[in-house]
Amino acid sequence: MKRQNKSQSLADFDADYLSGRSYVLGVDEAGRGALAGPVCAAAVLLGADFYSDKKLLENFSRLDDSKRMTEDERKAIFDIMVNLRNAGRIDFEAAFAEVEEIESLNILGATKLAMERAIGALNERRNLLLKESSYAATLFGEGQADLSKSLLLIDGNPLRKFKFRHIAIVKGDSKSFAIAAASVVAKVTRDMYMAEISDAYPHYDFAKHKGYGTALHLQNLMLYGPSELHRKSFLKKLRAGPIQNIQSELF
Repeated sequence: MKRQNKSQSLADFDADYLSGRSYVLGVDEAGRGALAGPVCAAAVLLGADFYSDKKLLENFSRLDDSKRMTEDERKAIFDIMVNLRNAGRIDFEAAFAEVEEIESLNILGATKLAMERAIGALNERRNLLLKESSYAATLFGEGQADLSKSLLLIDGNPLRKFKFRHIAIVKGDSKSFAIAAASVVAKVTRDMYMAEISDAYPHYDFAKHKGYGTALHLQNLMLYGPSELHRKSFLKKLRAGPIQNIQSELF
């Protein structure tokens, strides 16, 4: 499949999940594997009318899993989404879990917290009536009547002890339009945050590597040690990794 046709394939995937509801709500995260900075989650709400608008979908011809897109492509898609949100055609929300929460809850717990914050904000703002549940839902719902206006699709595996009933889509950011869009929002939002905060930590070049374990970042850690923006538990794990020879100077 040619990449320029990917947006229609992503939209077709979501169409099967509308299930008579008004919206599909896609969720993804960014920054889970970084050594520094918060984890960011985004939730993107798309209506049935959005998916049926062929002309509108053409604006998203470059949409894909954010990891497969260039920085310029992500920013262009993000700008389109901001304009559509301002026009009332779509809605989205991004939320963070901070370094202290990552250290306290572990990265999975913090990621779920950021997701719940983003979903919760949209749920309240748009009165989506999302059903709360600790376990993943089936496509047709389970238990009590589900009156929610949107089906919730989350990238990855089912999340236990999660506030909202959801359907987990493995590699969903390359299958679902809503999840792919959420992956872009999360990535761009977090990158912008790391660029903005970089001036407060001039020794670490956060604007360049966004907190990920690049050679430049590791070199800066070697020279200056960790800051309060670094995830100390992540740095400890590096001791046993393949870059042990570089990290040995850090501790």
